[in-house]
Amino acid sequence: MPKAEAPLLQLRSYLPDGSFEEVLQYLQQYKVHLTISRKRQSILGDYRHAHVGKTHRISVNGNLNQYSFLITLLHELAHLFTFEKFGPRVMAHGPEWKNEFSKILAQFLLKKIFPADIQKALLQTLQNPAASSCGDEKLLRVLHAYDEKIAGTVLVEQIPEGNLFRIRGERIFKKGEKVRKRYKCVEVKTGKLYLFSAVYEVFVLPQDP
Repeated sequence: MPKAEAPLLQLRSYLPDGSFEEVLQYLQQYKVHLTISRKRQSILGDYRHAHVGKTHRISVNGNLNQYSFLITLLHELAHLFTFEKFGPRVMAHGPEWKNEFSKILAQFLLKKIFPADIQKALLQTLQNPAASSCGDEKLLRVLHAYDEKIAGTVLVEQIPEGNLFRIRGERIFKKGEKVRKRYKCVEVKTGKLYLFSAVYEVFVLPQDP
């Protein structure tokens, strides 16, 4: 079943003050089919270009705080702009996309709608935008401070090495060593190795004495 399109006027509640009118203008200008999705573990948003009678489609996770929601939406709009200008033959997060994302991000930074700490992190992002909405660890760390806190959750980086933790969905992992920016963690049930971002939220489990 296709996802339902979000009523555009309801979009205001997902965005920080001062951003709705300009976002709405872009969505209407390009006839974007916008959906607000349930939380997805691996992505914050998604873009699918127009083809065979279908309009541009963008989805953004509805559980994000207002600043994260706006930044993710701008990330996906930059994909749309890149497609409109260069077609489908450029790299998904190549220099063309980075240029488009930097330009639209700069427009919203001029509106002074972000708190000072997010504004500072975004100014650094302008120099070389991350390919993934989840890929800019410094920005994610700042944005995390504005998330609604869930009781019992901590960041992976706050757990001692060797301790057990649980993610949503009840899967249990054992934290291992840090490799570059991520932590090697083993799923207890399967023995499979996974890499976790330092700022990924998890639930700490009681440890054996």
